[in-house]
Amino acid sequence: MSDKVLFEKRGHLAIITLNRPEARNAVNADIAQGMDEAMKRLETDNDIWAAVLTANTEGQDRPVFCAGADLKAINSGDGGSINTKDGNFAGFVYYKRQKPVIAAIDGLATAGGCEIALACDMIVATTRSAFGLAEVKRNLIAAAGGLYRLPRALGQQVAMEVILTGEPLSAQRAYELGMVNRLVEPGEALHSALSLAEKICENAPLAVRASRRVVLAAATEDDATLVQMTNAEFSVVLQSSDTKEGLEAFIEKRAPRWTGA
Repeated sequence: MSDKVLFEKRGHLAIITLNRPEARNAVNADIAQGMDEAMKRLETDNDIWAAVLTANTEGQDRPVFCAGADLKAINSGDGGSINTKDGNFAGFVYYKRQKPVIAAIDGLATAGGCEIALACDMIVATTRSAFGLAEVKRNLIAAAGGLYRLPRALGQQVAMEVILTGEPLSAQRAYELGMVNRLVEPGEALHSALSLAEKICENAPLAVRASRRVVLAAATEDDATLVQMTNAEFSVVLQSSDTKEGLEAFIEKRAPRWTGA
């Protein structure tokens, strides 16, 4: 794996770190390939149930989670290197994964960096953080999901302002509008995101993944489809051994021992 993306396994969690602080964690080929490999490792390791995505901001005057695409790579005609077959931009934004990923953001997430955050399932941010889609300032558009994921997260009117002005939105405002799950003090994003991920990992992983699929589908499917999907997911989960374990643990008043099967 590229040293520009670090992968640490901690119990049932993975900590994935963007590690290009000298370039404000801008996405180049190394970041894209490293994230693609990290997603494959996350999905194929049955002992990992959730992940936290963070960034190294050491040595930065103003912390930046990710400044988006490396514009030097785009200007040189090497823009394709920041995409991968499975994940598209940054090897991540369109990756078809089953496991929840929480973004831990302590600083600015702008352009593609904001789109990476929006591709996560939840966001924990600090009070000094901000989110922006500044592409219009460079005669570009947010082409990695931001133009439709941001309106879903903030509402159309606020998202339209952020997108058309290119000006960042404070984490406080994003929290008030429901885009950010937890707002914490500077330096506390990773700790808080890990705490949230650990709470998720206390639950049955199959049920978590099934529930996640229905929640994501709710943004685009009609109720009839969602009813069918929910019933199908419930039927599969009900037949798993973890359902028997969950019921027995409840009756015996003990913590369940999940196997993910």
